[in-house]
Amino acid sequence: MSSDDSISSHPRSATLAARLDKLNEFERAPITDDKLHSGKYFAALFAGEHVAATEFVIGALFVTWGAGAADLLWGLVWGNLLAVLSWALICAPIAVRVRLTLYWYVRRIVGPGLTVVYNIVNAMLYCCLAAAMIGVSASAVILALSKIPKFGVVIKHPSLTDVYPNSVGWVVVVMLVGAVVVTLAILGFKKLSLFSSVCAPWMFLVFIAGALAVLPKLGEFRNLSELWTLLDTQVFKGEPPAGQAKLGFWHIMFFAWFANLAMHVGLSDMALFRYAKRWTYGFYSAFGMYLGHFLAWVCAGIMGAAVSSGLNPGEMAYTAAGMAGLLAVLLAGWTTANPTIYRAGLALQIATPNWPRWAITIVAGGITTIIACFPVIFMKLLSFVAIYGLSLMPIGAIIFAEHWLFPKLGLRQYWAEKRKVFVNLPALITWVAVLVVCFPIEDFTKHYLESPMEMLGVHLFFRWLPGWFLSIVIYVVLCGIWPGARGSSEEAPTTIPTGVGPVTSTAGATSPVSRPVTLTRNGVSYVASTVTLLSLAVCLYLPVRVFLGGSDPEVYEVNVAAYKTGFMITTVIYFIAAIAWAGQRERARHIK
Repeated sequence: MSSDDSISSHPRSATLAARLDKLNEFERAPITDDKLHSGKYFAALFAGEHVAATEFVIGALFVTWGAGAADLLWGLVWGNLLAVLSWALICAPIAVRVRLTLYWYVRRIVGPGLTVVYNIVNAMLYCCLAAAMIGVSASAVILALSKIPKFGVVIKHPSLTDVYPNSVGWVVVVMLVGAVVVTLAILGFKKLSLFSSVCAPWMFLVFIAGALAVLPKLGEFRNLSELWTLLDTQVFKGEPPAGQAKLGFWHIMFFAWFANLAMHVGLSDMALFRYAKRWTYGFYSAFGMYLGHFLAWVCAGIMGAAVSSGLNPGEMAYTAAGMAGLLAVLLAGWTTANPTIYRAGLALQIATPNWPRWAITIVAGGITTIIACFPVIFMKLLSFVAIYGLSLMPIGAIIFAEHWLFPKLGLRQYWAEKRKVFVNLPALITWVAVLVVCFPIEDFTKHYLESPMEMLGVHLFFRWLPGWFLSIVIYVVLCGIWPGARGSSEEAPTTIPTGVGPVTSTAGATSPVSRPVTLTRNGVSYVASTVTLLSLAVCLYLPVRVFLGGSDPEVYEVNVAAYKTGFMITTVIYFIAAIAWAGQRERARHIK
């Protein structure tokens, strides 16, 4: 009897696997044809999702870490293209073929036991990512408190080198912001999701407006050639701080490629693309990459260069857009941290039997808020994003190998599911082995321990690609000699396995894709939509006026003062009109 057979025959393993199945609340059946959606949905989703709070930090970090203008722009062009191709050629085809979420599909390949470990790792990394967003929002609150007339509260903002909380005030603000985010995650996810869609177009304009408004402050230019010289000498100077390696073209290209590694190569966005009519919808990710991870990063870098006091998102946004800029930082943190904490709670559900969702969300939010008190989480965001993707990448490679390569190599697809294996040991060995080789353990041990990649001098940003190929090779070789994995390839059943409890939608939240509806436009909707679009047009006109006004100090100060006041007034009008418009559309969707 093989080791696999002994495992599957053990009654405790079978019972535990059944319990895990009942705890898993993700979709378990393939999406039906009537649930598929058009390409416009994916274009809008990517455009909104990738203009977030972390963009303020990442763009400024490119400046701080000494990226040159040419290296940055070309690196972002090619790196974002590779990211788009990863969604279109790796993630979307698998999602469209199986129509399952990653969280259920991975269970069929690695077994329910390893799925628990994978989900917990996912949850912890989500908590860290949400913590960075809370830290960004806290920076806006700190600056806003200092601007209160006569009663301004001055709280020291963490510096670029701070690892631990630098003041009691910082901890208090982070705790308060975290409490608001967690409360919204528990009570208002559906409404906040709607509010996030309202914020998205305005948020994008804040980045553009901020960059246009501060460019004259950085120097004088009269044509595109002089503007390029300004960017190359005053913004992206290519001068890293002492002891820091310069970010060149290859570093930036690879960073842009793996900034969302867990989503495309790591296959987390299978949950999204299972609703796509065709795999080619993966190319719609370009709307997020080039509007968010290109323009937003470049604009944030320009804003960061205008503030010489270190990495302070609140100060950056206030200098560039006044109180509207602070509002943008605050909302960007809230609207992106909220669903991230929510997803972390969902991932933790598999390890917390019979816990109500609100309790799990509180736990996830508490962990996130504590992490957010440590400013290193967003001061070192580039490194964290690399570690985040690197940690989950091997599982994505394993799924890729079993999905596409096993049929061609004569290996049995979904053998772990068919043999009722609790833990797919080849998958576990592969994951651990690749992390031992690639994970930057030296950053956590002060170089007392070093990974093989560090010994070979491979930069953190470059490690995931050889690690991905290494994961495929190790997994295929192990399965080639493993009992139960050899044999003819068979297509796995697409029905829900026997014994699995009722299927519920993800998180109990609204489905990301709804059936097409016909919306009628009444008078309120017409007025609200018109005012919304006009407000966005004014929000763009005001900074363009500052940009064209030149760098003469007296003229510039007058233009900037008028711009900041007008931008804030227009922002208030925009949100009133946009929320009213969104409400009319939401009500229309419920009219049968």
